[in-house]
Amino acid sequence: MEQIWKRLYEAAKAVQNPRDISERIHAGGVAAAIETASGRIYTGVCIDTSCTLGICAERNAMFNMITNGENEIRRVLAIMPDGTTEAPCGACREFMTQLMPGKYHAVEIMLDYENEKVVTLGELTPEWWL
Repeated sequence: MEQIWKRLYEAAKAVQNPRDISERIHAGGVAAAIETASGRIYTGVCIDTSCTLGICAERNAMFNMITNGENEIRRVLAIMPDGTTEAPCGACREFMTQLMPGKYHAVEIMLDYENEKVVTLGELTPEWWL
């Protein structure tokens, strides 16, 4: 496995920290790390709320990236509460395609860290609506 995936996994695991923020908000069940075109790593955690105002870990990491002046993603890894990795949800995939409409196909996604299975966003989202 490429070292970058280990770095992304460790970065996401370091911020995961599942916890109740209030009686209506839980954070950190899922954590994500993204690598940008510059090689920097940004992290984020999911924030689940009693209504639809929460955010996925992947989009939280992307917002962190954008806040810091970057806008091109190379790799994405999301850790579930049980430590496994999974693909980003549809909303996160849609955000990435809108962020990088001409380049999103090449973004690498860690599907299964334990079995080192990586796919591209283009494989997960082959026929984007635009």
